[in-house]
Amino acid sequence: IDFADTKDKVLVFFKLRPEVITDQNLHNNILVSSMLESPINSLYQAVRQIFAPVLLKDQEWSRNFDPKLQNLLSELETGLGIVLRRSDINSSKLKFKEDDTRGILTPSDEFQFWVEQAHRGNKQISKERASYFKELFETIAREFYNLDSLSLLEVVDLVETTRDVVDDVWRQTEHDHYPESRMLHLLDIIGGSFGRFVQKKLGTLNLWEDPYYLVKDNLKAGISVCEQWVTACHHLTGQVWQRYVPHMWKNEKYFPETLDKLGKRLEEVLAVRTIHEKLLYFLPAGEEKIICLARVFEPFTGLNPVQYNPYTEPLWKAAVSQYEKIIAPAEQKIAGKLKNYISEIQDSPQQLLQAFLKYKELVKRPAISKELMLERETLLARLVDSVKDFRLDFENRCRGVPGETSGPLSGKNLSEVVNNIVWVRQLELKVDDTIKIAEALLSDLSGFRSFHRSAEDLLDQFKLYEQEQFDDWSRDIQSGLSDSRSGLCIEANSRIMELDPNDGSLKVHYSDRLVVLLREVRQLSALGFVIPAKIQQVANIAQKFCKQAIILKQVAHFYNSIDQQMIQSQRPMMLQSALAFEQIIKNSKAGSGGKSQITWDNPKELEGYIQKLQNAAQRLATENRKLRKWHTTFCEKVVVLMNVDLLRQQQRWKDGLQELRTGLASVEAQCPLAWQSKWEGPEDPLQYLRGLVARALAIQSWVERAEKQALLSDTLDLSELFHPDTFLNALRQETARAMGCSVDSLKFVASWKGRLQEAKLQIKMGGLLLEGCSFDGSRLSEHHHDSPSVSPVLPCYVGWIPQGAYGPYSPDECVSLPVYTSAERDRVVANIDVPCGGNQDRWVQCGAALFLKNQ
Repeated sequence: IDFADTKDKVLVFFKLRPEVITDQNLHNNILVSSMLESPINSLYQAVRQIFAPVLLKDQEWSRNFDPKLQNLLSELETGLGIVLRRSDINSSKLKFKEDDTRGILTPSDEFQFWVEQAHRGNKQISKERASYFKELFETIAREFYNLDSLSLLEVVDLVETTRDVVDDVWRQTEHDHYPESRMLHLLDIIGGSFGRFVQKKLGTLNLWEDPYYLVKDNLKAGISVCEQWVTACHHLTGQVWQRYVPHMWKNEKYFPETLDKLGKRLEEVLAVRTIHEKLLYFLPAGEEKIICLARVFEPFTGLNPVQYNPYTEPLWKAAVSQYEKIIAPAEQKIAGKLKNYISEIQDSPQQLLQAFLKYKELVKRPAISKELMLERETLLARLVDSVKDFRLDFENRCRGVPGETSGPLSGKNLSEVVNNIVWVRQLELKVDDTIKIAEALLSDLSGFRSFHRSAEDLLDQFKLYEQEQFDDWSRDIQSGLSDSRSGLCIEANSRIMELDPNDGSLKVHYSDRLVVLLREVRQLSALGFVIPAKIQQVANIAQKFCKQAIILKQVAHFYNSIDQQMIQSQRPMMLQSALAFEQIIKNSKAGSGGKSQITWDNPKELEGYIQKLQNAAQRLATENRKLRKWHTTFCEKVVVLMNVDLLRQQQRWKDGLQELRTGLASVEAQCPLAWQSKWEGPEDPLQYLRGLVARALAIQSWVERAEKQALLSDTLDLSELFHPDTFLNALRQETARAMGCSVDSLKFVASWKGRLQEAKLQIKMGGLLLEGCSFDGSRLSEHHHDSPSVSPVLPCYVGWIPQGAYGPYSPDECVSLPVYTSAERDRVVANIDVPCGGNQDRWVQCGAALFLKNQ
């Protein structure tokens, strides 16, 4: 070899031993090798593709290979890979190109590439960009590195996670875009990794002799891996990325053809096993001999069905053809039995459809399909009726209001436009399913063409409705962008918040409509719609300031509602802190001189201002909590004094009174005379006495009902008790005894739907009041302008159920509200999950709470 030779393709012949080459030793002494591109690349590929797998994974060689040498070989492979990926920079003066994917043979190579770039980038910007991609890929890097140790079901989940990661990588806008050619290569090697993994896992099974349930589950998981990645690539490169304006996919959509054909091969294997299983099910025990397992699968002997490639396809087709000839006699026998079975249930459309779906592999067989001609005609008629029903339902609902009887079915947390599109998409799926069933089982029938045209026409109507909904939404939003009152306009240089001169409330210049718009844009993009540039621009600006706006809205809500959280007589005590907080709001100036208003487009000043607001709000909240705590403490001490016998316990009375005076002295500097006068003695002691007598009488009634075993069957008002929390704890203990479990393993739930199915003991609780919003027994709603501030709540069933049991409501649709003993919110009895329809933060911000009515 001439070492000065710069050719990138070299074929090398060399002798293993210093002998004269003869015809006899030619094949034993001459070794042929090649070098492509560079010696480093050739050595790396040889180690990676040949020597490392043989010496490290093959048991015959690895057990005689020193472990230290094994480690050195692994390090050599890793080091060569790093050198190869750096070779363009180190060995040439040309600018490094990210499009070069030489040496990137697996997803792990790609992930390692960005790790290396993050450590050795020439510029700070490129390092930050590489670190950003590295962090995104870290979500899946470990799983791909240990891919062979995962199960098929775990890899099904990994496909979905991988799809999200590559989507995030492509759509990021914080740094320069990810190169399209590199992404194309990444999608390809990820598909190759998934394909090899599926082949390796299924290769450990005997697909013809292992139990059917085991083979079926594994084949379905393998098919799912293939189908999901093919679908992900088609969806991302064929729809989502081609419509993503900041970084559009310019090539044709990528289609992992090999992986798709592997999935179809697995479907064929599953169909063969399924047909065999169905035949065994229908044939009597004596007739099973005609499809003896060994004979039926004989054509597949010597074939590895999961090793798909174009060269093995003819052999596979021939084996399947021979297999079909073997099972033909059995098909003739079971055709009549299947016909009799279906004829018995053909009057029930649902059962008929389920039967065809259950035995569709058999129905597809030509002999059986011919025998079931009449039954298939019946099924086609049922599908025609289904399409008519879908059309009628669509026409009756398409112009109505979501959620109403005459409108589209409504989902949770969806705006009207998104809800309508999701609703019609669900109808599309149903019609698609009927078309697929008909295409698979009924395509040879005379009425199929007419049915197909009708179904396709209905799908076209659905598509038109979808587009109309989106176009109407686009027009409304774009119209609102020119209207300052719509709440859709946000200027980067506008003020962030101000005090309303009319009612003094603090308003943030970031409307709730913008929050809804962000959600709509995100959901409509996910549904495949191209968002108009103007709307996307507004959404991008709104998204940029969304985090700060949410914090400011929380501060504004605190400012607007703090007076409701204060005890009225304590408000003068907090005047100075409240004025200091208000001063920060009024003086929202930027810069050292404080001459200009803080605006959205000044992130540094905005962050500092938000921090000042949060600190001031925290001080005010801490002071309020401290004063409320003192108030509660004084109340408790007064209650103790009320239980003191002045005739027999005079010293105890004096000690308690002294504790009160000491406590008052600690806050005397803040305490106004009007507040102190509250503690000089009750102006109307009859009120306390009335409450005391009312509770005493109520307790007597409770005791009488308990003695008659009727207490838990009546509606109970916990405000009649001195300690309602003690009663609920007793109910918890009794429930634990009845269920034979610990009290810590139970959780407290409430239901306005009816009795609790999971609760051994439960009560019907009444007498609850709600402040901050309204509740109709189904979900929370905001107050109207004429709504009372406090409203009664319908009685509900409450009880204790196991932690792992499902309650009457989904956690996503509930908000946990405290139940206080009184409207002063000084003592919590329990916390109850109340259905709210989602957006829990909204109800926390409005100060929603439950409390017991006063006696």
